[in-house]
Amino acid sequence: MPLKPRPRNIPKIPGAVRLYKISAYVTGVMLLLLCMEMILKYTGLHTELALGDSRGLFVPAGTIRSPAIDLSLTILIVHGWLYVVYLFVDFRLWSIMRWPFSRFVLIALGGVIPFLSFFVESHMAKIALSQYETLQAERAVAQTATA
Repeated sequence: MPLKPRPRNIPKIPGAVRLYKISAYVTGVMLLLLCMEMILKYTGLHTELALGDSRGLFVPAGTIRSPAIDLSLTILIVHGWLYVVYLFVDFRLWSIMRWPFSRFVLIALGGVIPFLSFFVESHMAKIALSQYETLQAERAVAQTATA
């Protein structure tokens, strides 16, 4: 029998889902930017992104000049830290909902496989909100029966 969220955690579900949806979209967009940057750098283009370089936004790999900001490295670092935040948010939703561990792993993969976070986010949010509505209805019936 699958576990249900604890009664004290039921009010936390909508907020956890909202935070999860935001983090999934932000992490997914950053992952797509990272993939674009990797394609520019490691394919035949050998190009990096630089902000403030006199040669423009796209410069040959490894030649970013001093006052310029290395956007390629920035995208890499930002995605990495946002993925850590995404994992914390994933863990929070997973622990509140008391889902099986395999669901946690599936959600975590959303931050490392391009486009997956958008599909997983949609699916998991529907599941969580559906369970929330069911729990709310059960709670209302129980309160009516005791009144």
